[in-house]
Amino acid sequence: MPYENEFASYGPLRRIVESERVQTLLGRANVYKPDEAADSSDGSKPSETPEWDANLPRFVVAIDGSYTEVPVKTGYPGAKVGYVTVASVLMDLSLIELLDSDRPVDPVQYRKTESASAIDAALPGSNVVTRRQKAARSSFREELFDYFNSIIIDEEDGIPLIETYEALLDLKPTTQKQKCPYQFDKLDCNYEFSRLPKGHSKCPSCGGVVFSTDALRIHERFRDLGTNGEAFGLVMQIWERILLVHLLRCFEARQLLDKIGNLAFFIDGPLAVFGPPAWLSATISAELKRINAEVKKGTHKDLLILGIEKSGEFVSHFEEIDETEIPGKLLFQPRQHLLLTDTYIKRRIQQSNSTKRYGLDTYFGRKFFYKTENGAHIVGNIPFLTDEQDSLTSSDVTIYPRFGDACRLLDKLISVRYPNSLAPLISAHAEASIPLNLGAKVLKQLAQALMAGRL
Repeated sequence: MPYENEFASYGPLRRIVESERVQTLLGRANVYKPDEAADSSDGSKPSETPEWDANLPRFVVAIDGSYTEVPVKTGYPGAKVGYVTVASVLMDLSLIELLDSDRPVDPVQYRKTESASAIDAALPGSNVVTRRQKAARSSFREELFDYFNSIIIDEEDGIPLIETYEALLDLKPTTQKQKCPYQFDKLDCNYEFSRLPKGHSKCPSCGGVVFSTDALRIHERFRDLGTNGEAFGLVMQIWERILLVHLLRCFEARQLLDKIGNLAFFIDGPLAVFGPPAWLSATISAELKRINAEVKKGTHKDLLILGIEKSGEFVSHFEEIDETEIPGKLLFQPRQHLLLTDTYIKRRIQQSNSTKRYGLDTYFGRKFFYKTENGAHIVGNIPFLTDEQDSLTSSDVTIYPRFGDACRLLDKLISVRYPNSLAPLISAHAEASIPLNLGAKVLKQLAQALMAGRL
């Protein structure tokens, strides 16, 4: 292990790369041969994007999150608190177009085109034990459940986030059982639940209090000592995706689904749920299909939802394939797309011989590449809103009636502020970003909790 701030010099790194062992290993690795691209059966050729509806959505809702972990003084070494925030930004496209017609745009007026809100939580990390619990992991579990119950997005409706989560929990298959969460807290309880009950209850075996949010199994990635960035990142991930479903269910509760055709939703990251809470992906997909069927009754249109990936192997691959071997010649022309098939992904991006569909257990949408009018590369995800769309076999976008609308929105929302970036997600990220001096805020909340007797 190196000392703090000690890094390897260039010499040792070069020696490793050029070593016989590394070269021998690379000699055994699969190498993609460009001449294989002549076979377009994997859907590797970009296509022209369909035309869009003249009546594009007026509003865009963008959702993005952030998390951090800060040390706190409790008298115990290594005590940390995690802070998670998820922001949503509502952007009025009609006002933006009005401002665009008279440039330069007044920044003050531009800010009036957006309104933002955020949900946040301070969660126990390592070596932080609340007064009602005996371990940091149990403290984390209880606080997470309490936040689900206390977070209310719309004050008029008063519907807590837990209602949407537990509606999704009702859809969770019972084929795979879950062990009691106290198997990790030195009780060594091996009781198995088919599905955790709603609210809070007691384990029939050990008598420990269990919460409906334990079904997310995030506590399995929690560490009593050390960093818990993974656990806090999982909380952020599920909040971003459950918030989308929650907003749609709020529209449904208010009987406003026939108005939702005027809205488009953007989520930072893929339309997927990874890690222990991955079961949420299938339940979110089922709920989106149900809501979409109701939306179509009033609007005769699908929902317009996009997940946007800003990094990763798919983003790197898109950049690489657009650069051909002929200088100055690009594979994609502006407003061309590539809807990725299972075959293409396994041949070109994530090598696999599996017969199981890519992302079957984690994705509730499929990926596509789109080159905007100004040449930006967008790696997007479009959701499965019908059983017909729930497939990766064809690169034909006609089964996604709003694909043209989605791409036209990408043209309109592209930003030059960062490479291949979208304005609403930039705003959502700015709202969700946690400042470096947040430690003071966390300590203040911790002090308030202590005074209230919660810890």
